[in-house]
Amino acid sequence: MPSTEPAEARWAAEAVALATGSVSDGGGPFGALVLRAGRAVATGTNLVTGELDPTAHAEITAIRRACRELGGFRLDGCVLVSSCEPCPMCLGAALWARVDRVVYAADREDAARGGFDDRAFHDLFRHPEQPWPTDVRQVALAERAVPFERWLAKADRVDY
Repeated sequence: MPSTEPAEARWAAEAVALATGSVSDGGGPFGALVLRAGRAVATGTNLVTGELDPTAHAEITAIRRACRELGGFRLDGCVLVSSCEPCPMCLGAALWARVDRVVYAADREDAARGGFDDRAFHDLFRHPEQPWPTDVRQVALAERAVPFERWLAKADRVDY
């Protein structure tokens, strides 16, 4: 159900303005902000083609910048605001960053009409038993858990 909170609508409009500016600057049509305590701590736009980086989505860019700005890899107490419904990769990044909430303007259907159809990725994660477009398989390896054992034995590890 769409939010009717005025502050969220204002921030979503700011994300849409970032996305529109990104198009003018040669980037992709996506923008995002990370908010804490009602103020933007970082913004991001889609830099995929400019940086030749398929992970440089607006949300990922904003999350990376927010982490640097706030000096940590967790964004507890933050809200991720995006111009468009985040793809599964960006949703995963938001979960790993531990943001409190994700708010977006356009949805996956709007993105598809605009030439960015990630509905198949959303569907894949909703129905993982379907055939994947990329072969993904585990390799039998006896020492596969050694890195985790070393991690757990490390006294000065920083859990995340």
